[in-house]
Amino acid sequence: MKRPALRRTPGARAPLLLTVPALLAVAFLMLPLVGILARTSWGELGDHLTAGATTEALRLSLLVSLWSLGLSLLFGVPLAWLLARVPFPGRTFVRSLVLLPMVLPPTVGGVALLLAFGRRGLLGPWLEDTFGITLPFHTSGAVLAATFVAMPFLVISLEGALGGLRPRYEETAASLGASPIRVFLTVTLPMVAPGLIAGAALTWARALGEFGATITFAGNLPGTTQTLPLQVYLLLQDSPEAATSVSLLLLAIAMIVLIALRGRWTGAPGGHRDPASRTAAADPEEPAAPAPAPSPEAPPGSPREAAPEPWPLHADVTGFTRLTLDAGPGTTIAVVGPNGAGKTTLLRALLGLTPRARAELRLGDDDVTGLPPHRRGVAWVPQDGALFPHLSALTNTAYGLRAHGVPRAEARHEAQGWLDRLGVGHLAHRKPAQLSGGQAQRVALARALAARPRLLLLDEPLAALDQTTRARVRHTLRGHLAEFGGVCLIVTHDPVEAVSLADRVLVLEDGRALQDEPPAEVTRHPRSPWVARMLGRNAWPGTATADGLALEGGGHLVVAEPLPAGTDALAVIAPEAVSVHRERPTGSPRNVWPGTVREITSGGSRLRLLVTSAEAPDLVAEITPAAAAELGIADGSAVWTSVKATEATVVPL
Repeated sequence: MKRPALRRTPGARAPLLLTVPALLAVAFLMLPLVGILARTSWGELGDHLTAGATTEALRLSLLVSLWSLGLSLLFGVPLAWLLARVPFPGRTFVRSLVLLPMVLPPTVGGVALLLAFGRRGLLGPWLEDTFGITLPFHTSGAVLAATFVAMPFLVISLEGALGGLRPRYEETAASLGASPIRVFLTVTLPMVAPGLIAGAALTWARALGEFGATITFAGNLPGTTQTLPLQVYLLLQDSPEAATSVSLLLLAIAMIVLIALRGRWTGAPGGHRDPASRTAAADPEEPAAPAPAPSPEAPPGSPREAAPEPWPLHADVTGFTRLTLDAGPGTTIAVVGPNGAGKTTLLRALLGLTPRARAELRLGDDDVTGLPPHRRGVAWVPQDGALFPHLSALTNTAYGLRAHGVPRAEARHEAQGWLDRLGVGHLAHRKPAQLSGGQAQRVALARALAARPRLLLLDEPLAALDQTTRARVRHTLRGHLAEFGGVCLIVTHDPVEAVSLADRVLVLEDGRALQDEPPAEVTRHPRSPWVARMLGRNAWPGTATADGLALEGGGHLVVAEPLPAGTDALAVIAPEAVSVHRERPTGSPRNVWPGTVREITSGGSRLRLLVTSAEAPDLVAEITPAAAAELGIADGSAVWTSVKATEATVVPL
């Protein structure tokens, strides 16, 4: 079968003014390489490469380059982390110092090394007198010169990889009890491994090919400092054919390194699929049956067979978010509010991870305010779960236990128990990229619970899931929160989650607490326009009058139970309490406004109408499809709306 020819997209042809210079640049870069290939004496290549002086130079080059790579890893990795993760005065200057050897002429670098570490340099006499170390004209000097010019490749590559790594992985690891060193070794380095490997390969290749700084600082002594590049320089004078053969060897090594890297030297953390990039709405691997709810009798191997230790919470939060929070053990608090209200700042303050706010935090009898995040006993589940992509579901879940010193076998056994209880035990050996959105959220929850926290923080844990999976995970989560001995805070924008999971609803706005009451009270009397709208109600702010409310946007609302005049208040009207008419209604309604239907949406078995009016704020009404058909309601229809005074609830702000 003949394959169809590829069709060019219109406009894809490169402009001639750009193509010609580009091709000339390619030719310019290619011709020197072709020259080496054309001038190589292929028949004598083996003899040239096996000559005694060449093999000795190769041995020395490998020795020097490997030592240089080791020193670069030892000092360059911490330096890259410092530049990428720690803001400090003079960071730009330090980065410039790192880049300097890459742009400095190698011979100038050799002179600088000589003036610093030579026998008459700044440190040379002290090194020789104190330790008996002489660097110039010694193999150690060649190592030092190669490290000076090659280490920047590792630092820049790794800094780029660290800069591209989202801090939430490291912060989550800290919340599970991992110390900063453990986080660096078990999370940070594995996740930036591609950038580290690329930087290490480039560093080794650059050290292998170093010439200028070496000959200036360490000299050209056979068997001591005469590396392959220096051997090429000498062979050019006595045996150009042999010099070409050795140059071909160095060229081949460089090309092999570059081809193996395949462009990964830019330092972007790759090799791991970010779970956040997964489309969680499609959960093809989610089991059809709901996850098993926790039973009073846990299955064999399940953790926490004993009653959980109670951990009440007291927190005084200052800074951008300002509030006092008290909760007894086993309490679940839903934190709601508009974007920018301070919800995530509150969680990060409790974790000790933000300078925007500070929490005086007490868990049980312990004041943990001055403790670092990994010693607070506060576990955090970010919105996307932040599962470590290089670990399986089982080792992810066991991470917090291992960080607390639990032996590997015991930690894995307990982790498997948590996965089983959340219905994902059969996925224990899968990596996060192989899990659906619902499965990943269950593993993230299991990991947090397995870490034995005193305080559990969930930042929109179900937001990325589709409705079916969300209901399933919500059911599982509700069962486990009922058994949790500490306090749980859940940031959510979903009223169903707030009502079904929480004992209290904390409403934030501009960093302050507007309301902290049981869900039923918040549902009946919301004090925030945002919360009222989240609950599907009309919310009109205004100022109380003798018979109702003077609305901020203009107009007047009559209510059955007005507040004292002058009180800032919020009128809450349920959409189903709004009547819609085609003619001005007569009879009992005290609040009647003309308007225009601007939007019609379907909400289950009812229709929601958005009605705009010059005499009142925008109003949402709910009617049945039959009523809409009877009234002839369509987008743009002129209507009248009415609300009885008894159907409008006014709460003080």
